[in-house]
Amino acid sequence: MTQSTSATGSGRTPGKMSRRGGKSSGPEPYDFRRPTKLSREHIRTLQISYETFARQYATLLTTSLRAVSQVSLISIEQLTYDEYISGLSSPTVVAMFSIDPLPGTAILEFSLSTAMACIDHMLGGPGGPQPQRPLSDIEMPLLHGLIERTLGELRYAFEGIVALRPEMTTIEYNPQFAQAGATSDAVIVSSFEMRVGTEECVASICLPFGSIFPKLQGEQGSAVLTEAQRLAREVAYRNVVAGLEGAPIEVAVRFQPVRMHPADLIGLRPGDVVPLAHTTSTPLAVTTADITFAYAVPGAQGNRLACLVVPNPQPGQRPTHRPAAQPAGQLGQNRAEETRR
Repeated sequence: MTQSTSATGSGRTPGKMSRRGGKSSGPEPYDFRRPTKLSREHIRTLQISYETFARQYATLLTTSLRAVSQVSLISIEQLTYDEYISGLSSPTVVAMFSIDPLPGTAILEFSLSTAMACIDHMLGGPGGPQPQRPLSDIEMPLLHGLIERTLGELRYAFEGIVALRPEMTTIEYNPQFAQAGATSDAVIVSSFEMRVGTEECVASICLPFGSIFPKLQGEQGSAVLTEAQRLAREVAYRNVVAGLEGAPIEVAVRFQPVRMHPADLIGLRPGDVVPLAHTTSTPLAVTTADITFAYAVPGAQGNRLACLVVPNPQPGQRPTHRPAAQPAGQLGQNRAEETRR
């Protein structure tokens, strides 16, 4: 889903503004395996925050570089991480930063020529055409400082959604080296038209979808539901409960495990007897998916083995005696037979 916020200008430099611009109003492909979850309300909330960030960012660039700068929001999209990375040119500036207290890593990306122009202005230069090369050891701290102040503006813009504490971690020039998520992870990508003096590009901010979406959803959770929406939710809840109640699951009744040495385990042969440490005064564990949810004692119902569910043993309860009527090996063999049956 895309929320356009400004029209594509006619005076853009060819090759620099065409990565995400120029979208037609025709039909777009829809992947039913990965349905879009961003609603118009979610996009509107993000749009307000990003427009605030764009204004603050433009002011920061103008005052810091002493050059006329403009930043305007173009679009907000939900993509996969692979789709986002594949749409970036190389080389480019990919600044990865944490978004504490939310999990995951976010990305601030803009062209390398724009970064060089910013540094040129900071050093008193006129801007203009810039060389395409990695930053030097002198230029890198200047860019770090500018990005840190940019993240401060992002923190201010997102205060209405979540109190972020963004901190830059690393900068890459090749997007393929930016490991900020798995290829299939959903991300929210916002695109900006960025101008610094005569230099212009499309900048972007990539946020992990799974981290920011709950914060957007929480804002919608307090909305008042209509009667029809309330009834639809109740019907859906009852259908889910009814479906879960009728779903078959595997249940096992287990003895306490036995610890054995690897040599004894490898040396087991048919006919060998393994004594169990489970006493007759201790109930068996009733489990499903390796989760114990009840306790029971073994018994029989007709000609079939059965178990009787009993109260959970109290913490610290100890068995009172160990059976002496049968040899330990024979008792273990009998119980092993019951378990198999």
